[in-house]
Amino acid sequence: MSRYSPPLEACPRRQEPNPVHPYRRDEPLPWQQPKPREQDADAPERVQAILSSDSYRQADEDTAFLRRFDTRGVRLQIDYLKPEQLLEEHGIEHTIVVFGSTRIPEPSAARQNVQRLQAALGADPGNVHLQQHLAIAERVAAKSHYYDIARAFGQRVAAALADRPDCRAVVMTGGGPGIMEAANRGAFDAGAKTVGLNITLPHEQYPNPYITPELCFRFHYFALRKLHFLLRARALVAFPGGYGTFDELFETLTLVQTRKIKPLPIVLVGREYWERAVDIDFMIAEGVIDIEDGELFWYAETAEEIWDGIQRWYAACGEPLFTSGTFD
Repeated sequence: MSRYSPPLEACPRRQEPNPVHPYRRDEPLPWQQPKPREQDADAPERVQAILSSDSYRQADEDTAFLRRFDTRGVRLQIDYLKPEQLLEEHGIEHTIVVFGSTRIPEPSAARQNVQRLQAALGADPGNVHLQQHLAIAERVAAKSHYYDIARAFGQRVAAALADRPDCRAVVMTGGGPGIMEAANRGAFDAGAKTVGLNITLPHEQYPNPYITPELCFRFHYFALRKLHFLLRARALVAFPGGYGTFDELFETLTLVQTRKIKPLPIVLVGREYWERAVDIDFMIAEGVIDIEDGELFWYAETAEEIWDGIQRWYAACGEPLFTSGTFD
């Protein structure tokens, strides 16, 4: 006779399938309760010290650990992966990317700013600081029609895509105010999804309110944000802008110039602004770029010209602007 006795009801319970609860147990496991104070008076405090220690915090929940220099590679991976997976989940295959100044508001707001400064200067006519700001505000107001053009362009793209329900394309911007807001707003007006790629900065900022909430992303690294701007891009449209606009524009021009990426339409909106801001002919004459490099872009003045030019560019290439189900 065996000196070991089987547990009560062990055999009867094994005669038929008996699925256990996926989470709950009838009897708690030993580690489900801390060591009781009756066995060691200092045990609860020691356990709490362990639970509160940085080392015990799960790695993917430890933001201090994830921000260390040594974990930069992991941050780069997730900075890329999160928007990539969500864009795929939403079926986004193509983007029309729009850049432009955050300082060019809609015309009514630009006029109000001019009027405010005029009133302030009227009360203090000798204020040189106000004179300078009024002159700048008037120049911004003169460019505020570009807000309307960007908004009309966003509507134009969204309307074209509405005729192709199988085509997963969207307007994409940097997610800020000004020209980027206008482009997102135009797509929003037309009931289309629209994407914004924000970046974390040392000061507080807000995305514009016309981005589809589940398609507004915030990046830590400019490099990964730049990657996502061009990864699905079928055209780049640059309105008058400053450092940020120049950064994205010239990076794209360089990538196309070197054929690091496949050429795509690059449209500069507002010839008067761009020819004064960047003297391409001077650069060609000085021999710092080739003649053919001056042909990597063209100018447009209206939403219709932008859109028609992009379509003509693809027709000249013998390929469609948008395809379906081909993103890899």
